[in-house]
Amino acid sequence: MTADTQSPEELPPISRERKEPTNVSEYFQAWWVKVQAGDLGFLPIIIGLVVIILIFGTLDSRYFSERNFTNLLLQMAPFATIAIGVVFVLLLAEIDLAIAFNSAVGGVIMTLLLRPDDPGWPWPVAIGVALLITTAIGAVMGLIVTKAGVPSFVVSLAFNLGLNGVVLILMIEFSSSGTIRIADQTVRDISNAFLPDAWGWILGLGAVAAVTGAEILKYWTRQQRGLPNKPVGILGMQLGGLAVIVVGAVWYANTDRGVPFVMVVLGFFLVFWSFIAGRTRFGRHVYAVGGNPEAARRAGINVDRVKIAVFMIGGFMAGVGGIVIASRLQSVATNSGGGPLLLNVIAAAVIGGTSLFGGSGKVASALLGALVIGAVDNGMNLQNVNSGVKFVVTGLVLLAAVLADAFAKRRQAASGVR
Repeated sequence: MTADTQSPEELPPISRERKEPTNVSEYFQAWWVKVQAGDLGFLPIIIGLVVIILIFGTLDSRYFSERNFTNLLLQMAPFATIAIGVVFVLLLAEIDLAIAFNSAVGGVIMTLLLRPDDPGWPWPVAIGVALLITTAIGAVMGLIVTKAGVPSFVVSLAFNLGLNGVVLILMIEFSSSGTIRIADQTVRDISNAFLPDAWGWILGLGAVAAVTGAEILKYWTRQQRGLPNKPVGILGMQLGGLAVIVVGAVWYANTDRGVPFVMVVLGFFLVFWSFIAGRTRFGRHVYAVGGNPEAARRAGINVDRVKIAVFMIGGFMAGVGGIVIASRLQSVATNSGGGPLLLNVIAAAVIGGTSLFGGSGKVASALLGALVIGAVDNGMNLQNVNSGVKFVVTGLVLLAAVLADAFAKRRQAASGVR
């Protein structure tokens, strides 16, 4: 009997059954085997973040101050918000080079609609219209990519140039000074208000309780269905670690000005899109299309529809990020969407662990990557480093992340993991 016609009894035991870890020791052994095979997960980003914090903390003691901690949260929030959309696009092995100027379009449209008596729209309507426009821009890009068959790199590059022009046209048309201030205090408070200490604790502990409840429910459901679960000890360690991080962050922020309100906005979208990506049919379709589009198509998945929806998500989150940036600056200007924004948001997604090759990554990658970008930028600001050096350092960090991803994929292929 040939290898192709071997019966299950003749196959090696590892091919017929994969033993699931039943305790903490076995779990770590299995994890180490995956690391050796190139499946690094969040390990590189966590190590890198610790190294960055230690380096800049050693160079300047102000880096560990309460005021600098809340400043870091405010600085990384826009990157993380826009990077959530980038994660979805990269999961399909596509790219959106227009996402920075799309965010600027959202900020400019909102600001124009908020001008007192011209037209002086209520802030919920102004924000809703701005997000509708940026989402529509993403939909148009998705349609061109899928229906015309044009590579997303070319389409998004064209939109990058075009949307840059749209921002300039709008600013020149409605502002002689090149800057328009946001008059609505509610919108300005999105990125400039801080929660009272009590509310910071309520939301922080509530978030920990919600995650704990969701994980326990997931564990119980899998157990009832006879599906493998991670060991209880590992689950406890993960939830305990999350509780320590959240409680520590809330306590440290409260010693300064409090938890920034923008972190509530960011937290909502992280939880929402993590649920969409990890717990819904659409999320499974996104990973399937990113892993192998042809196999997904043969499995009955509407690949074009998934791609269009993902570009719409990218456009929507670009709009949210543009509003966050406009709120932070309390204005929009002719240079909105320019500078290092595009580099930073793509770097945040990639550095956080989302693969450029598609099919691999999590929404949480946006937060972790944005923390790295924010930590580097914040530390260099304290050292009064010029913009040129910032670009070089950020580029090197991004290159290191891409190389790590490429080497990991090669290692996985060699070991048979992927």
